[in-house]
Amino acid sequence: QLQASGGGLVQAGGSLRLSCVASGFTFSSATVAWFRQAPGKEYEFVTRIFRSGGVTAYADSVKGRFTISRDTAKNTVYLQMNSLKSEDSAVYYCAAGSRLILSSTYNIANYDYKGQGTQVTVSS
Repeated sequence: QLQASGGGLVQAGGSLRLSCVASGFTFSSATVAWFRQAPGKEYEFVTRIFRSGGVTAYADSVKGRFTISRDTAKNTVYLQMNSLKSEDSAVYYCAAGSRLILSSTYNIANYDYKGQGTQVTVSS
């Protein structure tokens, strides 16, 4: 099970930190990613931290503004979002999987677990 939280309403230029807590498995052995979905659109890859070596990747649209991190002691993955823009508004989902290869981490369908989503709204 994954539980995402931390969303809310923020003004453009502001910051939010999302959290994703796992129960029933450990994040240290899983690849964890954040995806987002705006109304009427497909899931969009945001970022991921790979299970081996903690290799990260970011969508071009968030590079330099968002940071993913993992706290293994708390079994929690964070998404720090800075310099938020109106186009960042969406429902954000965390997803986790233990058997992904690097090339498959950009598609939410390849993950074993997906959280319930947390709404992020950025007002301009």
